[in-house]
Amino acid sequence: MRNYIVVLSLVLGINWATAQVQSTEQMPQFPECENEVRENQEACFYNTIQTFFFQNFKVPQEIVSSNYKGNIYAVFEVDTIGKFKTLYIDAVSSSLKEETQRVFDALPKVKPATYSGRPTFAKYTIKIGIPLEEPTLFGTKSNVIVQDKTNSVLIDNKKELTEFEDVAKNYKPFENLQYKSNLNVAFTHLNYANFDALLNQVGSNNHTATKPYSYAEVAKYYDFEAVNQQLMKQKDGWWGRKIFNENLIAIQGEKYWFTMNPIFDFRGGKDLDSEISNTFVNTRGVQIQGALGEKLTFTTSIYESQGRFADYYNAYSETLAPSGGNPAIIPGIGIAKRFKDDAYDFPMAEANLKYKPNEFIDLQLGYGRNFIGDGYRSLLQSDATSPYPFFKINTSFWKIKYTNTYMWLKDVRPEVTVDGAYASKYMASHYLSYNLTKRLNIGLFESVVWSNTNDRGFDVNFVNPIIFYRAVEFSSSSRAGNAVLGATAKYKWNNQINFYSQFLLDEFAIGDVREQNQSWRNKFGYQIGAKYYDAFQIKNLTLQVEYNQVRPYVYSHSNPLTNYAHNNISMGHQWGANFRELVGIARYQKGRYYGEARLIYGQRGFDFNDGTDNFNYGGNIYLDYDENRPFDTGVGIAQGNKTNVMIADLQLGYLVNPVTNMRLFGNFMYRNFDPTAQTASTVQSTTTWISIGLRSDLFNWYFDY
Repeated sequence: MRNYIVVLSLVLGINWATAQVQSTEQMPQFPECENEVRENQEACFYNTIQTFFFQNFKVPQEIVSSNYKGNIYAVFEVDTIGKFKTLYIDAVSSSLKEETQRVFDALPKVKPATYSGRPTFAKYTIKIGIPLEEPTLFGTKSNVIVQDKTNSVLIDNKKELTEFEDVAKNYKPFENLQYKSNLNVAFTHLNYANFDALLNQVGSNNHTATKPYSYAEVAKYYDFEAVNQQLMKQKDGWWGRKIFNENLIAIQGEKYWFTMNPIFDFRGGKDLDSEISNTFVNTRGVQIQGALGEKLTFTTSIYESQGRFADYYNAYSETLAPSGGNPAIIPGIGIAKRFKDDAYDFPMAEANLKYKPNEFIDLQLGYGRNFIGDGYRSLLQSDATSPYPFFKINTSFWKIKYTNTYMWLKDVRPEVTVDGAYASKYMASHYLSYNLTKRLNIGLFESVVWSNTNDRGFDVNFVNPIIFYRAVEFSSSSRAGNAVLGATAKYKWNNQINFYSQFLLDEFAIGDVREQNQSWRNKFGYQIGAKYYDAFQIKNLTLQVEYNQVRPYVYSHSNPLTNYAHNNISMGHQWGANFRELVGIARYQKGRYYGEARLIYGQRGFDFNDGTDNFNYGGNIYLDYDENRPFDTGVGIAQGNKTNVMIADLQLGYLVNPVTNMRLFGNFMYRNFDPTAQTASTVQSTTTWISIGLRSDLFNWYFDY
């Protein structure tokens, strides 16, 4: 029977002290405990309750007559006016339950627990031993069984160890330790907008390009717990608190804690220009986060999803279809199976295990995505792909942060699939960020992709974290890998305005540059952008403008297997190559309400592939750049089937639970896709897509293709 109370406690998110999101600054207080020092408040509270039960509990006669020996477990709550309320009683008989309830009803009101000076709920458990024994001081070992450890005497079946019950004595009030831990903050642009301005104050010595951040990095500038307290809703019932304020399950013990929350993404909508009846996403999942000690943190998320999208997104997903018969790859998610006749089933999982041995280094073993940059897009390393395994080393000291990431990627095209197994490829990157002044940050980036040719595996030539990949690539052979270089810069004009940029270099021919002949070999891209915080003195209004352009043939390679991609999507900008793009974003938040407007205009260059013109114009990064080029000079952005793309996206919503980042939202998207010539893969289309939903906002899901 005692197992049932443990299970119930897990389901309800109750620990020995409290499952509240907030820690209680002050325990509930009996009058006799008010003069105790803070360190003794907890012991005094428990001792008073135990003593009250010993003095007032009357064991029913039938229990006495049966010589019953056992325990009663009770889960109870002290509400905001100091009244005791039982939530669950586990006992062998109804008479014991009734007597337990009677004693609880007889307990006097106490001074309630408080948080930030305000009364709050607190939950506890108590064990009552039958027959009654005079209580010992809380925290001391009572009824200790002296166990024979030599295995030389006959085992006594009447004796039981108390280790299992003692675990509960180590439970503590849940104190939201994740807000100060090295756990990663879920990276979404909406989520990071909450503290972006504070991280970018003039004079801060941090590094904002490498994402995701840890809570500890952000907590120096942004008080997560104080902000959540401001957003807290006054909810008396258990369901109200769990839905709007708290983790579903939150347990904290001696030097460990963990939380468990459901993941939902329920949305329905309509593509008004489509014949399909509706669009939908139906995602269920679970997220577990925790820490063992101060150095080891972990998080894992599992998603099970089905969905159908607007026509353009369905069509694009199916152009990414992998070998083996599955119909599509959902961008940012992964391979999808067919669901019903025109929808998809797309499971996903993410995980991160982080170990921080000292204040300078953290080591991460993950399955997910990474992002480098201060903009909406990244040309160097984006999070638009589906998750992948990686190992990351972050080293921070002085004015420097150095990030090494080693990734295991897949090429899922039929051309490289052997016996049903997708081709393996690998990627390693270095990013060095340096705060040159209190306003100026610069960064250097290099990355290399190589394949498993000749059972090469993860090439040790690229493991060294401080080596130059270009030199290693050249020494291994010119086709040993596909290396790219990059640079970043950010300048803080003041606390409200900063500018950022990226430059990506895939290949560069000095001779061609001098001749100014727009050679195909000059493969590079760049980004420039600006952010305006508290725009026009309106608190929490952020305006952002960004321009990106990438020349043809960037990210591709002479061996398509070693291109800069994973699961048929670019590891850099999600549009691949041969494009220019202008992005404007406005975000505003007031309390739990928020809005985001995004306007994108771009020009992309696609291939015709119409039987007459089958040239490679440099937009498809899965083609060999040495084959079927239409010309070697005079190469320009958006060459080929020039296509104008315009996307307007508006989202309005309400943050249901700030702890789990659950959002209720409505979304409107308008997309116009206008190619010069219509082909099998480039069809002129206009999309008006509306949807509403409830979503756990834990990763960026991009629909602006």
